[in-house]
Amino acid sequence: MSFKGALGHFKTITKHRHAVIRHCAKAGIFWQGLFHDLSKYSLTEFIPGAKYYVGTRSPNELEREEKGFSIAWIHHKGRNRHHFEYWTDYNPKTKQNEPVKMPLRFVMEMVCDRIAASKIYQGKNYTDKHPLEYFMRGKPTRVIHKETSDLVEKLLILLAEHGEEVTFTCMKELLKEKKY
Repeated sequence: MSFKGALGHFKTITKHRHAVIRHCAKAGIFWQGLFHDLSKYSLTEFIPGAKYYVGTRSPNELEREEKGFSIAWIHHKGRNRHHFEYWTDYNPKTKQNEPVKMPLRFVMEMVCDRIAASKIYQGKNYTDKHPLEYFMRGKPTRVIHKETSDLVEKLLILLAEHGEEVTFTCMKELLKEKKY
């Protein structure tokens, strides 16, 4: 791990986290945003993040390419409820682990996270279509509860077609109405 990698990784995750906090505030979940991704500063996540840092893609992808898995990601998804991968449980009827529907406030944080990550990785090339495009690329193989997936897709389509202001207003309304 180099100093340059550690500094670059620290700047990237902090910039991302602050963007998520701003988005969460606009979506009506400011306090939740304040706690977003704090585990990325733990040694278990930070050291691999700094080691595999390149600035244009997730260090977890590079760690996964080298080792076949990412210990940072395994740690992260198990501690951060805004990731759909957190929301699996053993179904006693099917005797398999299956996705479960995410609570609405974590779905909203996940959308804020996806928008912020797209902005960080796309930089000046970012458009409001990028988060939807990223989400749709993974759809065929994603293991996520159908209702959760449908809501995320609906919100990202809204973002792509109408922008952030309309999307964050809709998210606030959904949280108020709890119609999910």
